[in-house]
Amino acid sequence: MKKISMALLVATAAAVFTGSVYAEGKVVGVSWKVFQEERWKRDEAVIKKIVEASGNKYISADAQGSAAKQLTDVESLISQGADVLMIVPFDSEAILPAVEKASAEGIPMIAYDVQIEHKDSLYITFDNVGVGRLIAKTVLEAKPEGNLAIIKGDPGDPNATFLLNGMMEVAKPSIDSGKIKVVGEAASDGWKPENAQKNMEQILTANDNKVDLVFSQNDGMAGGVVAALDAQGLSGSVPVGGQDGDLAAINRVARGTQTTSVWKDSRALGKVAAEAALLLADGKKMTDVPGVGKFSDGKRGVEVNAILLEPLAITKGNINVVIDAGWISKDAACEGAQGDVAACK
Repeated sequence: MKKISMALLVATAAAVFTGSVYAEGKVVGVSWKVFQEERWKRDEAVIKKIVEASGNKYISADAQGSAAKQLTDVESLISQGADVLMIVPFDSEAILPAVEKASAEGIPMIAYDVQIEHKDSLYITFDNVGVGRLIAKTVLEAKPEGNLAIIKGDPGDPNATFLLNGMMEVAKPSIDSGKIKVVGEAASDGWKPENAQKNMEQILTANDNKVDLVFSQNDGMAGGVVAALDAQGLSGSVPVGGQDGDLAAINRVARGTQTTSVWKDSRALGKVAAEAALLLADGKKMTDVPGVGKFSDGKRGVEVNAILLEPLAITKGNINVVIDAGWISKDAACEGAQGDVAACK
């Protein structure tokens, strides 16, 4: 399906939403899976601003990493009068009973960032397979041969599968030729950095520290990976890829301890999703939302309406992009960086 380019999104992400074209007095309910993660606060700020600027109401709940709590959270949002639901599922299968209830009551839904395989949910995300490709491509460019460790996210999250599919698509030729050998692959419950660090420590121990490159499926976990490498004196010599554009990760890129953070400007994603939510709340069909196409690459092959945004790999060579976009200050990005980062000079 056609994807919205990051270049366009970077240009429009900071635009102020003015001149409402939506009905007023609607309630947009958002169910966050684990709000403590850095990136969701950026998403929420944009979503809430757009919803409230158009004369509508924003309500939310934090599932705190619990599939069971998220079920009750969604039911609570429905009981509070949500006219549209935006759900970031902690477990895409476990959330289905709540989705079925919302569907039965005619409440439109957006599966935000993480897919829900249900025909009545509009899937809005970055191209996660593409994110996996970018992580693998950038890390392999830094070190095209050696022992590879793969640190995956939570097994209940379909994004972990999409990311792995993209990574393996790029790495397969090198694996088949023997240039790359996968010496460890581990899922990290809850996408928690401490779980990723433990996984990385175990992989290092099992391989006598002979790990040459690492694919990490997000930046928080990449931080855990770097901590494990640092404890063995390997930080900076082993390329590590991650994603989300976390501020600490961008600084690690500048310092050279993380090779790339694939940037998904959550301000842009939040803008697209908030405007889609208001259209749906106003009675528009999913197919009326600009940029919608079809997506059926989930585990069960359910075809859903979807909007996929394009990500961008941030490396030492283009850190200026996130600085210029106001995502991070130059001081924060460049603290402790050496002289080989042009944007930090």
